[in-house]
Amino acid sequence: MIEVKGLCKNFNEIKAIDGVRARIEEGHVFGLIGTNGAGKSTFMRMLSGVLKPEAGEILIDGEPVYDNPAVKEKIFYISDDQYFFRSGTPRDMMKLYRTCYPAFDDEKWKDLMGKFGLDEKRKINTFSKGMKKQLSVICGICAGTKYLLCDETFDGLDPVMRQAVKSLFVREIDARGLTPVIASHNLRELEDICEYVGLLHRGGILLEKDIDDMKLNIHKLQCVIREEEMLRKIRNSLDVVTVDNRGSLYTVTVRGDKEGILEFMELLNPVFYELLPLSLEEIFISETEVKGYDVKALLF
Repeated sequence: MIEVKGLCKNFNEIKAIDGVRARIEEGHVFGLIGTNGAGKSTFMRMLSGVLKPEAGEILIDGEPVYDNPAVKEKIFYISDDQYFFRSGTPRDMMKLYRTCYPAFDDEKWKDLMGKFGLDEKRKINTFSKGMKKQLSVICGICAGTKYLLCDETFDGLDPVMRQAVKSLFVREIDARGLTPVIASHNLRELEDICEYVGLLHRGGILLEKDIDDMKLNIHKLQCVIREEEMLRKIRNSLDVVTVDNRGSLYTVTVRGDKEGILEFMELLNPVFYELLPLSLEEIFISETEVKGYDVKALLF
């Protein structure tokens, strides 16, 4: 398990990370969402032990990560700005990682290189951006670490390769309890793989929740309302998060039990209504608007 307590990091006058707290459970995919400049990469570098926090602490399986080689053997970090040897080949990188990670799986590496269609003897500087990302993921998977930290890993991958990488993560989670932590600015990329998500904004985490719990307890109610009294009853009787309308068609974001909401609307008997599931994007927009943030302007 990864525990983050009161984490802070400044770069001169810039507060990159400001009092972040998080808890990342083992064997689950944790998605870290945020705008460019929100502090995702700084946070990931501190999780991997590359940067030292100015305040707070990061515990991985109960031990601090910074300046702790034994703990770092449990982590593989794929940065957004990847580094490879000048004129190096994938095989050169494999040999390097094999010396750093005792559990590195040579056979799995060869198998995945073949399945992804990557030439282990070709110079990496001739690879496309997407091919470099694929190589990094393969090395990360084969390192045999408990935690895989991915910063914008899906950026540059085509849709087929994105799905292949996600499937690979799922397989490794089932097989050996891998814990991927994936940072991205794109909610849609993570919705079908992440079980827990945190929203990072201005150096702090606004939300950290289980996706399934969020989807079960928040809904989008669309209904035709022609009388102010009906809208008042909805506001007073349901746990309303946001209300938007176009003429007489209202879209109301509501927290609560689905069956209870449907029963209430049946009694209210509007001209038209339907209860729809929310996407992860819509959930975050609703939740953060309550906290006073215009996420529509921030994230999308």
